[in-house]
Amino acid sequence: MLKLGVLASGRGSNFQAIIDEIEKKKLQASVELLITDNPDAYAIERAKKHNIRHLYINPKESASRDDFFKKIADELKSKGVELVILAGFMRVVKKPLIDAFPNRIMNIHPALLPAFPGLHGQKQAVDYGAKISGCTVHFVDEGMDTGPVIIQAAVPVLPDDTEDTLSERILSFEHKIFPEAIRLFSEGRLEVKGRKVLIKDYPAISSNIVNPPYRA
Repeated sequence: MLKLGVLASGRGSNFQAIIDEIEKKKLQASVELLITDNPDAYAIERAKKHNIRHLYINPKESASRDDFFKKIADELKSKGVELVILAGFMRVVKKPLIDAFPNRIMNIHPALLPAFPGLHGQKQAVDYGAKISGCTVHFVDEGMDTGPVIIQAAVPVLPDDTEDTLSERILSFEHKIFPEAIRLFSEGRLEVKGRKVLIKDYPAISSNIVNPPYRA
């Protein structure tokens, strides 16, 4: 069973979606630890409800950002974590954590990367006049939403959309594709080759999901 570590800063709705899939036995994984940089994050309440260990690490108590991420890496490794999940973690991950978990950190971003990286991807899409947006699960590297793409879901941008309405539409697909990406990892079906993530035995087209055209 795949051992997960989750980092979250806020409400943790993607964290909840992952918990739900695990409890439905649709995802063969366990959450070993939730780490948050915010003592008021609602994700902590979700962890408590499901008897998941949780830990607050105060970034202000670290000498540097690298030191902060080394503390996180050490805690995750001490729990035997195999895959790190960023579920609304509002910090750019630094080298100590990336080096500790190479190609084993996943993030979800509310846009079709490489379009609209960074904060407020939904607002960027609305303001730009995009007709299609969506969400992307990717492996994390040292850039801002620049790691290799694993899976994406496409969502229409409607003429009267606001940031909030588009965010809500995208979020429903985030809750589908994040657990799916974790499932593929748990089954050993992901292979990273440069910027491409090969997916073994995956259909070319899946309903409402835009898959990378790279299959092993």
